[in-house]
Formats: sequence, C-alpha cells, structure tokens
Amino acid sequence: MLINWADLPKNMQTKEILYYYQILQKKKKSLVIKRIFDIICSGVLILILCPAFVILALAIKMDSKGKVIFKQKRVTKYGKTFNIYKFRSMIHNAEKFGTQVTKKNDSRITKVGKTIRKFRLDELPQLLNIFIGDLSFVGVRPEVPKYAEKYTSEMMATLLLPAGVTSAASIAFKNEEEILNKFDDTEKAYINLVLPQKMKINLQYIKDFNFFYDLKIMFMTLAAVAKR
Repeated sequence: MLINWADLPKNMQTKEILYYYQILQKKKKSLVIKRIFDIICSGVLILILCPAFVILALAIKMDSKGKVIFKQKRVTKYGKTFNIYKFRSMIHNAEKFGTQVTKKNDSRITKVGKTIRKFRLDELPQLLNIFIGDLSFVGVRPEVPKYAEKYTSEMMATLLLPAGVTSAASIAFKNEEEILNKFDDTEKAYINLVLPQKMKINLQYIKDFNFFYDLKIMFMTLAAVAKR
C-alpha cells in the first residue's frame, strides 16, 4: 500500500522519486494483494517449518558459541529501520572482525553457517519479518543504514516498496560473494561497483512490478537455490 505523496519523508519528495511513485499509484490493487499474500503465506510457513527451526537452532548452538538468531538494523519502506532476523551463520561478534559485506570463503563463517547460507536457510527467520510487515517475500534486499546513506535520489525510489527476502537483483547477483572476493577492499567494491548495478535492476523492478511478476521471481529464486 502506498501513502500520500505529502506524507512521504521530505528527502523522498523529489522529482526523481515522483516518477516511480506515479507508476506505483497505478498498481494499488497489486500492492494490496501482495500484502495479503505475504501475511497468509508467511503465517502458514512459520507453522509448518517450526520443526526445522528447532533443528537448525540446535545445530547452530552446538557448532559455535553465541546466539542462534542474528539481528541487524536494516532499512525498509520509506527509510524506516528495523531488525532483520537471520539464523546466525558467522562467529559471535563477527562484525568486530570485518566489514558488513561478506565475501566468498569468509573466515568468519562457521561450519554450519556454510551449509545454511548455501541453501539460504539462514533467512528462514525473516518469515517473522514478513508477517509483521517489515519485509515482503519479493522486494529490494534491505541495506544496512551505512550503505543506504550512499543511495542517490533515484535509488531512494526503491524505498517506496517494502524490502524483500529475494529480488531480481538477488538472482542476478547470486554470486556476489565471489565477485567481491576479487577485491582487497570489499566494502569499497560493493559501494562503487555492485550496489549501482543492483539498484538499476531494483528500479526496473518498480516499473515491472505486479503480483504475478513477484511469483515469477519467487520461483526463479527457488530454482537458483536448487541448482546449488
């Protein structure tokens, strides 16, 4: 659902964002269906996957010390920050030993973490984020605030929609960690190389958005994970 233009944060009331806002105004029905789908499907999956949650939690706890659930501040719709939930796949206090960008074969990733990241099982707790409305199944992957601050005015248009667990950009950059592994300064490479390319895809998503396109992206994501 889309709020009135006048109610948007002042830093989002720009001509660049207005272009995308007007596109989404014509897709209000799809936005409503999208939210209903998120609530029903996330609620059902949380109930069905409860046993898997317990098994994964035990495996993580036995593998390394630290909390089972990893929480991190991310940015979603209209620039709102929220705590994203993931199963912890890295060592305790991993952010103290490196950047917030992860590269391939990162030494901070635990043994169990390698497996759950490979099949994206670490993201299962985000079903709770979807249910309460912080995330959607499909949408721009939520950035940490320090990277969201690097957005251009046009990139800010992606904040008109809730962030998502998966996206067309996530599929296109499924080997992101391998790309970043080629650079000594992974954070700089992410901001200057990867982020701009991903945002081009994310902005195109706004133009292409409809409920059935979201379903297509979800199936494409499942196929990409299965290939791993």
